[in-house]
Amino acid sequence: MTAKQKIAALAFWSIVIAFAVMGLKFVAWWLTGSVALYSDALESIVNVIAALAAFWAIRISHKPADQDHPFGHHKAEYFSAVLEGVLIVLASLLILAEVWRAWESPVTLEQPWLGLSINGVAAAINLFWAQWLIRVGLREKSPALVADGRHIMTDVVTSIGVIVGLVGAVLTGWSILDPALAIIVALNILWQGWYVIGSSMQGLMDRAVDRDEHVRIRDIISANSRGALEVHDLKTRIAGRATFIEFHLVVDSGMSVGDSHIICDRIEAALKQEIPSVRITIHVEPDDEAKLPPGTSAVPFA
Repeated sequence: MTAKQKIAALAFWSIVIAFAVMGLKFVAWWLTGSVALYSDALESIVNVIAALAAFWAIRISHKPADQDHPFGHHKAEYFSAVLEGVLIVLASLLILAEVWRAWESPVTLEQPWLGLSINGVAAAINLFWAQWLIRVGLREKSPALVADGRHIMTDVVTSIGVIVGLVGAVLTGWSILDPALAIIVALNILWQGWYVIGSSMQGLMDRAVDRDEHVRIRDIISANSRGALEVHDLKTRIAGRATFIEFHLVVDSGMSVGDSHIICDRIEAALKQEIPSVRITIHVEPDDEAKLPPGTSAVPFA
């Protein structure tokens, strides 16, 4: 199975699992009448919508470049992640509205142990799936999978907190703990939504690779630029799975086009071997465009 097929398959199964978990959580809420479990179930609706959006975005992002999109469709996954963040924020506001009603009229929980057990099964399923999505998403550089996984992981933390808190409410008889827990759930979801939106907006704004990756790219170029005099104006940006790299390569003004092209091919081959889905643009310049003094360093970076 190719990386593209693996990502698409995970996105599809996320939809199936999101529906299954949502069903379990609504059963737990229906059995107990707990507003905290209701808030947990409400977030699962967001999970379903987010999984559908991620599936759509991943299919679009894997489409090859065309005349209207010559650089590809990689950024489609960021739109999905932004939508997911907005939905998370909306879910938190709906939870707070329900909390207000429950705070005014606290209810006694019905069949709490059965409901909590069902919610625990849903949390265990989410925990496994979230870890798998994040692991594969980071490896394949899929923002939609990573955002979906992190959102589900937040759901896991929420579920664990709700279960622990409601066990305390049942044992102590303090019914006010139910809406209090729901407030904590809402605030946690609100923070996660803000984080997802912020991370995705950075991608839409053509964020550069991190410092360690930038240094690694410099080292790869330097190690494979034999015959060149200097490299400068190295720039990078990330768009979903793709990493775009561009720089200026200074060569002797008497070097033939064919010889300079050999250097470029060697650098490109080394970068493609180390960095998946890399897109490289090299601007070749004569030696009078160099920024370093002649004979400065064996490492040709300015």
